[in-house]
This record gives sequence, structure tokens and C-alpha cells, in this order.
Amino acid sequence: MLEGKIEWEGRVEMEHSCVFCALYKDSEQQIVMETEYCYFIQKPSEQEVLEGSGLIIPKQHHETVFDLTEEEWTETRKLLLRAKKYLDEKYQPNGYSVGWNVNQVGGQSIPHAHLHIIPRYEDEPYAGKGIRYWMKQPENKRR
Repeated sequence: MLEGKIEWEGRVEMEHSCVFCALYKDSEQQIVMETEYCYFIQKPSEQEVLEGSGLIIPKQHHETVFDLTEEEWTETRKLLLRAKKYLDEKYQPNGYSVGWNVNQVGGQSIPHAHLHIIPRYEDEPYAGKGIRYWMKQPENKRR
């Protein structure tokens, strides 16, 4: 066993409070599908507003997308395409918002890299407003 880490299902995981390194501790968290390097997860309580939304996370702890290995990038893309097919069949969205937040200023609240996959629907109040919409508002201009 490595100092500061625990072994779980054959993988070395961070022992700190990272919720994505210890998915098994959250009984509500659902692993929908996985590859060798990544998970696609969904949480029922997150579905009330963002129906069908989920995250792709690397199994190994990396704080940001910029820290992923080449294998993790490749697997993330593969899992993104599989997740899209699954979401298309289950929820029939009209579009998607997909993105990474990096560091606190960039909107990242959990310091473990994760890719948001958010199905979008034409009958939602913010239909047509993508990720950049909120950042382009005049009140967001730097002082």
C-alpha cells in the first residue's frame, strides 16, 4: 500500500476527500459505463433540472483536464461517444452542452478532472443558450 492512498478494486485511489476517487462512498452515485481508464457517471439527484446529465471522469486522480494522459484522452472520447448514444436512446435530447471547468475561477468545484455531458431540450427555458452565453454577458466584463 502506498502512503496517503488506498487500494480499491485493484486501483490505487486518493485517500483525501475527493468524491470522484471514492465513488463507492456515495450510494446514490451510479456508474453507467466505463472503460479501462474512465467512468461515465450519473446521480439521480442531479437529474431534476439537468435531465440525463452525467460526467466522464478518469479513474486515476488528475486535478484538471490538462493533466490527463494520452490514454485517458482517447478513452474519454470513446466513452463520450458511447454515452451520447446511450443518452440519445434514453432521453432523445435536441442538443448537448459538453465541457470541462478548470480551477475554481473556471467553475471547477471538485478538484478531479471531469467532463460534463448535458443533454439539452428545445422546451427548456434556456434552450439555445450555450456555455459561452453566461460568460458573454456585459456584467461579466473584467473591471
